[in-house]
Amino acid sequence: MPSRRDFLAGSTALAVTAGSSFSSVFGDEKRAELPRGKAEHCVFVWLGGGQGHIDTWDVKTKGDPKEKKPGSYYDSIETAIAGTRVCEHLPRCAKILDRFNILRTVNHDVIDEHAAATNRMHTGRPTSGTEQYPSIGSIVAHQRGTITEGVPAYVLMGYPNVTRGPGFLGPKYGYVHLTDTKSGPPALKRSVGITDERQARRDKLLNAVRDDLRERGVREGFAAEYDAAIAAAQKLAGPEFMRMFDLDREPADLRNKFGGEFGQRCLLARRLIEGGVRFIEVSHNLNFLNGTGWDVHNDGILNQHKLIAELDQALAALVLDLENKKLLDKTLIVVATEFGRPAQFDGGGGRGHHGKCFSVVLAGGGLKNGITIGETDELGMKIVSRPVSVPDLHATIHCALGINPREEIFAGSRPVPITDDGEPVRELFPAS
Repeated sequence: MPSRRDFLAGSTALAVTAGSSFSSVFGDEKRAELPRGKAEHCVFVWLGGGQGHIDTWDVKTKGDPKEKKPGSYYDSIETAIAGTRVCEHLPRCAKILDRFNILRTVNHDVIDEHAAATNRMHTGRPTSGTEQYPSIGSIVAHQRGTITEGVPAYVLMGYPNVTRGPGFLGPKYGYVHLTDTKSGPPALKRSVGITDERQARRDKLLNAVRDDLRERGVREGFAAEYDAAIAAAQKLAGPEFMRMFDLDREPADLRNKFGGEFGQRCLLARRLIEGGVRFIEVSHNLNFLNGTGWDVHNDGILNQHKLIAELDQALAALVLDLENKKLLDKTLIVVATEFGRPAQFDGGGGRGHHGKCFSVVLAGGGLKNGITIGETDELGMKIVSRPVSVPDLHATIHCALGINPREEIFAGSRPVPITDDGEPVRELFPAS
């Protein structure tokens, strides 16, 4: 008779074999059914604070904050998509909305925590106390890599934090952080006063630290990862990457079409795409225009129309500029936020948080553009048809970029699917 240990080992081997056979018969077939787009780049426009869907992309009957009548804050206008109306402060995008898709029924269960909702939208998963999951930018960098030597795969123009980071994938797949659109990453430049001689002394000290780590048995990978990061930074400090930040090379009338600082970030995103950057996040920061960004509680909503108009100008300019450069089909633009806003007004005339349904906008990317996905009720509070989960959104982005959302990446030795059972929005993909 076999021992208990032999029996368990044999049973495990049988299960693994059976699982592998099941995967080969059914898993490959399911993977073959996934749409596979041809986009090479992604511009992820982040509207921090929670953009109100009923005040932008999913306009309902107009409300009145003084009378506490729920509804949209602004009137709606017609668009290039028949039957789809948007906010009156989005006229530029409305005229070219046939290059866009609106997902009106994105949803999750995070309501009152901006950080948790931001993490959900960037990683596609709930916040974990034991594991930091990689952001969508880092996954794209991991799966698709760099396009051009000396250029990073992932650039962040926004707030640097773990939500945007590589998580368990490690620093190799992190972002290069930009603080402005003019000078490039400050960390890539040698500080003022650091001469060649002083730099040589620093390198000598660093080598001594490496030797000490080896003598004390510290894992070799620690120093190797650091050295790899330094080597990558030195490559990025070269002229190929740094010249992308010279926006003065662009015609003045084009720069004016993009508008202020946020628009210049979008223009820089196009230049980074031309230079071979794979994934770029462009944040519409909290300090733009009203000091609260899209977090329009109380009287923060009074200047919301200025934010919408600034987004309209920059986003329309980006779409048309990419189209003129023959890059729109190769570039997926995603306009996302952490959650939407309810139809009801708070005591100060603004709005609270609403994650049960809100809008995310896509443009370009080789998709079947000009389609509006999903329907919400008369106040934009509940989903009527075609819900899109956050994993579904991520799966759609990955498929558009030619990435299999069901593929497994590894947290150490533990396999983790790229998305948490996400299913792409298939209506957006051309028939193969």
